[in-house]
Amino acid sequence: MDAVATELLQLVHVFADRLREVPEHDFTHKPLPTKWSKKETLGHLCDSAHNNLRRFICAQYENIPPNIVYDQDQWVALQGYQEVPQEELILLWKLLNDRMAHLISTMSPTRYALTCNTGKNTPTLHTLEWLASDYIRHLKHHLNQIFPGAL
Repeated sequence: MDAVATELLQLVHVFADRLREVPEHDFTHKPLPTKWSKKETLGHLCDSAHNNLRRFICAQYENIPPNIVYDQDQWVALQGYQEVPQEELILLWKLLNDRMAHLISTMSPTRYALTCNTGKNTPTLHTLEWLASDYIRHLKHHLNQIFPGAL
């Protein structure tokens, strides 16, 4: 998990700076009315961090695997990310991921196998170790949407 935390911090450090270089017009441009802008994609990554932080925390103390799911389109719409100042959103994303990296890096190895239910309609159990690795995969996927071919 230390490697995951290290990679997460490296990604956030590099891409926070790159995100600041994106002109506001490009950051808020929606390719289609039903598609997210780069800003909304970054907002989605904030929502993902919120929910994954909760998964990592709750799975460590609840007696049964917690069921933590969210409707990503609703979260993005209700958070109103298009109107959030660019720097504020980048800072939120950075701080959430700094917190995530700290949590992952300080987690006892005896807790890596604890599970969280991420299923919406049927139980889908994943270990915290799997969730941490998947979080990096998900992050890279969306960073590649913001910066095509970057990773």
